[in-house]
Amino acid sequence: MVYTHEEVDAHLAKLEGWELEEGRWIVRKFIFSSFMKGISFVDEVATISEAFDHHPFITIDYKNVTLRLTSWDDGGITSLDIKEAHQFNELFEKMRSGEKR
Repeated sequence: MVYTHEEVDAHLAKLEGWELEEGRWIVRKFIFSSFMKGISFVDEVATISEAFDHHPFITIDYKNVTLRLTSWDDGGITSLDIKEAHQFNELFEKMRSGEKR
């Protein structure tokens, strides 16, 4: 089931860093301390995505990784996008907590 704009907003309020873009994507940019940390993140994102059988658009710009999620077959944002975004956030926090500060 596709979420309404209001439902998406309510979910995004609980989902750090994600924003609605063009009314059809949820998007977050993750910033890493090095290129290779970003690549490691993308590798883990791929594993999560395969488990969900739901794949984000991924853009890598040096130390910045941007993920875009939507459910094409359903025509908008669904619970699958929100659940996967939560997993990506948890992965990011786990990777960040492992870095020396």
